[in-house]
Amino acid sequence: MKKVMIRLRMSEHDAHYGGGLVNGARMLDLFGDVATELLILRDADEGLFRTYEHVDFLAPVYAGDYIEAVGWFTRIGNSSREMNFEAWKVIQPVKDGAASACELLAEPILVARATGICVTPKDSQRGSQIPEEEFL
Repeated sequence: MKKVMIRLRMSEHDAHYGGGLVNGARMLDLFGDVATELLILRDADEGLFRTYEHVDFLAPVYAGDYIEAVGWFTRIGNSSREMNFEAWKVIQPVKDGAASACELLAEPILVARATGICVTPKDSQRGSQIPEEEFL
């Protein structure tokens, strides 16, 4: 199964609430970018995000955290593509260390997950850029 992953550090700009807490919607931005890459690989087109079927925010994300957002197809129809997404915190600042101290987490923390459906209209599909069997 082909998975797409992006890793991004949450910045002070991403912090929306007190204590440097990042708005959960930022994880949805990352899931959208992952979905776009999956669609480009599958259809050679960015497609359109139609809906999230569910979204779970499971742990807080703060400025300075490194997040890995991962996504994969769970179903491919004629024009619809269902995907699962997960966001994992993999690095975080050290609370009682120097201002620049960070640590790689021994166990990544699942901070969000979602299921969504994207659509690539038939007339926009230009063919897969990697072998079809890698997608499911």
